[in-house]
Amino acid sequence: MSAVFNFCAGPAMLPAPVMKKAQEELLDWNGQGVSVMEVSHRGAPFIEMAKSSEACLRELMNIPDNYHVLFMHGGGRGQFSAVVNNFLGNNGRALYLVSGQWSKAAAEEAQKLAGEAQIDVLNIVKKDNGLNAVELPVFSGSAEQYRYLHYCPNETVDGIEIFDDIDCPWPVIADMSSNIMSREIDVSRFGLIYAGAQKNIGPSGLAIVIVRKDLLSLPQLTQSSIMDYRLTAENDSMYNTPPTFAWYLAAQVFDWLKSIGGVKAIAAINAEKARRLYACIDDSGFYKNGVVKANRSQMNVTFQLADESLDKAFLQEAEAAGLVALKGHRIVGGMRASIYNAMPLEGIDALVSFMNSFAAKHGR
Repeated sequence: MSAVFNFCAGPAMLPAPVMKKAQEELLDWNGQGVSVMEVSHRGAPFIEMAKSSEACLRELMNIPDNYHVLFMHGGGRGQFSAVVNNFLGNNGRALYLVSGQWSKAAAEEAQKLAGEAQIDVLNIVKKDNGLNAVELPVFSGSAEQYRYLHYCPNETVDGIEIFDDIDCPWPVIADMSSNIMSREIDVSRFGLIYAGAQKNIGPSGLAIVIVRKDLLSLPQLTQSSIMDYRLTAENDSMYNTPPTFAWYLAAQVFDWLKSIGGVKAIAAINAEKARRLYACIDDSGFYKNGVVKANRSQMNVTFQLADESLDKAFLQEAEAAGLVALKGHRIVGGMRASIYNAMPLEGIDALVSFMNSFAAKHGR
């Protein structure tokens, strides 16, 4: 069977070495004679794996000691509500920046839970010669005005990424579900980072939360125990049974990333993958991208065909060539190639070759 390159936005492809190791260990993990899915999360082997995975993630992202690292339930959407309930008690207010579908969903969830009076929403996407561009304002005001500012640095649906740091008087909370560990960041600039696992970390069902310890003193709204950051931190992410298999696979992904040179190394590869694919789009005259170059996502490359009547043929022929899950999100249409950390350069080259052949075959 020839290679299949999976461009799904999530759940996304995992690194081939990780999948191979998981297959080899599926029935006998760590010499236990049973699967990692069958062992107690409170047993010494699993606790050792959990501690090792946290240490590896801390090393990969250079996470300071004054931050908790939590392994939680509910994916990214679960954190939409957890952030509000953990930090907006006692009539606190928050500012939400909207740059696409996921930051919009987070803001709507916050307004539902806390009320519109407590949540200010600012749309930061403007048109620049017909293209979508992010326009970050100059933030001012007192430190007491907001408990936090929330934004999504990478919008998977819209293909928009924010590379600039946000300077403001309030703790910055970032939904990095789709770009965590894709490039180097300064964790100390954030109050909290969260990420659903199913793009750059592992399988769905798990979320990583990196939270500055002093923020856990903020007043809470009524909160479910398993989504309480304080309880989670106090119990080493094991207040109840965590998603153990997802945690195990995340640990394997961290080890794999470290083995190839860490975040700095993968960032260079990711930049080259994006460069090759956007060059194909820009040079073709057959494809187009609707985002200014400064805000083009390195993880989710969205594009449209000059003739949308060819969309169906494009997807069918791409799948026949082993290039799957290229259909754009139903909200925006077109095409989307999600090229997270696990996507090799060979996958990009295969896609570019197909796109050039398709354009030559169907170009008007």
